[in-house]
Amino acid sequence: MLGVLRRKAASGASSASVYGKSMYNLRPAVCAQSTFSASQEEIMHYTSVFGNVRTFSHLPLAGSMTTLIPKREVLASLQQDLCMQMWSRSFSSSSEGDLVEAVVPYMGESISDGTLAAFLKKPGDRVEIDEPIAQIETDKVTIDVNSPEAGVIQEFVAKEGDTVEPGTKVAIISKSGEGVTHVAPSDEKPPRKTTPPPPPAEEKNEKPSPKVETTPVTERPKGSHFPPPKSSDTELHLPPKERERRVPMTRLRKRVATRLKDSQNTFALLTTFNEVDMTNLMKLRSDYKDAFVEKHGVKLGLMSGFVKAAISALQKQPIVNAVIDGDDIIYRDYIDISIAVGTPKGLVVPVLRHAENLNFAEVEKEINSLAKKASDGTISIDEMAGGTFTISNGGVYGSLLSTPIINPPQSAILGMHSIVSRPMVVGGNVVARPMMYIALTYDHRLIDGREAVFFLRRIKDVVEDPRRLLLDV
Repeated sequence: MLGVLRRKAASGASSASVYGKSMYNLRPAVCAQSTFSASQEEIMHYTSVFGNVRTFSHLPLAGSMTTLIPKREVLASLQQDLCMQMWSRSFSSSSEGDLVEAVVPYMGESISDGTLAAFLKKPGDRVEIDEPIAQIETDKVTIDVNSPEAGVIQEFVAKEGDTVEPGTKVAIISKSGEGVTHVAPSDEKPPRKTTPPPPPAEEKNEKPSPKVETTPVTERPKGSHFPPPKSSDTELHLPPKERERRVPMTRLRKRVATRLKDSQNTFALLTTFNEVDMTNLMKLRSDYKDAFVEKHGVKLGLMSGFVKAAISALQKQPIVNAVIDGDDIIYRDYIDISIAVGTPKGLVVPVLRHAENLNFAEVEKEINSLAKKASDGTISIDEMAGGTFTISNGGVYGSLLSTPIINPPQSAILGMHSIVSRPMVVGGNVVARPMMYIALTYDHRLIDGREAVFFLRRIKDVVEDPRRLLLDV
């Protein structure tokens, strides 16, 4: 019967119904005397519209032997036909094509993830193409997530504080704005909970309460109070926890902390100091500041003078521009000056590329441009990568003296400080001079004290007499 049904199914699997009849039933040989033949009808109704089996049964006659055999081939054909009907169902592509996803952009070679710091928009707000909708805070910079298309923000997929990677979905934007509704606050006030009336007061018992005999208390004489317990001298009086706040560190602050601690643990840090008479550099600035602004469109500051002095010192002491790499020393024949800039989010160090080829005006323009980008948070990673030597000006905050920490993988850093008028001996006379302390922190594994002192002395000579740059002496 299975063979008949298989042939029927193979020949007519696409027809509306299949009818088969079982030709015979067999019994064991020991029961040969009761052998009989009877017509047993087997009906299977297959309807292609609904894709299921309506009837699948055996109709046995009296005294016959019935066996139900699963028809795997028929069921497989039914399942295949049913799947074809499901796959052929059409979907509307207009609704899916209307939605676009805003994802986290590529953040740089050395940055694998970041923290979703804040959303700049809300669901339901309309955005233009390339308009920032969120900010990602990384170890170095803050990166914007821009809208890929103009439309209306449907929903935010990520949450503030989540750690995201490049390609992570942040928001879904509807280009047409359909299906996006602004959720307005309801004007209806929530029903006030009615407090049940207080239970009636219990009736006071008018019966007089029995008198309780009390023992008379003898009053202590005035001034005989017990002394307060004395606190031991070793007992600590900690402030209450309510007056403390715990705030998670930003990724930039954690990165700065890690790098500075690694610098202390890796380098043999040593600092040497000197003082600079700022009279001639300040006079140069005062004499030519108007003409400088008129020609170059930027103010002449003191920072450009120190950058040019540092370049001259690095050229005369190339070991300060080098770095240790394993068992080797890498001498860099180019000079990239890093300028430390303090921002509300932390310390960033943009780089002046090929500073040895820049003049005073170009140095001032680059410093102003990088400082503005750092303050606005728009500085890129490429503008902070590299650097062979760092200058940190703590004098803008009023620092008189400090010992700066090296910025890896560099080998030295110059610290500038505030200008203070102090009495100095000039030509045998005591006169007031604008003086500045300068400090050089260097890696003593690579740089000896002799080279460090000569380096700092060269900066002192150039700043005190800028004409040395013209004569190269």
